[in-house]
Amino acid sequence: MLKEIALNSTVYIVTGYSDLRKGIDGLAAVVQGILSQDPFSSSLFLFCGRRRDRIKGLLWEGDGFLLLYKCLRKI
Repeated sequence: MLKEIALNSTVYIVTGYSDLRKGIDGLAAVVQGILSQDPFSSSLFLFCGRRRDRIKGLLWEGDGFLLLYKCLRKI
């Protein structure tokens, strides 16, 4: 699913550490305030936590936000 989203959208990777306790509203505020981007665009915004093993994504789908959460594990 994420591969199809990335092919059709601009992907922004937010550098530095993000507070992953934030929900949709908090991450949308980061997109507007710090990045000066429109969170209601068709862009995918990716945020990384301090331990770098968790990623959150924020995507506007036209009728609401999609919040993606991925935990990375070593195999």
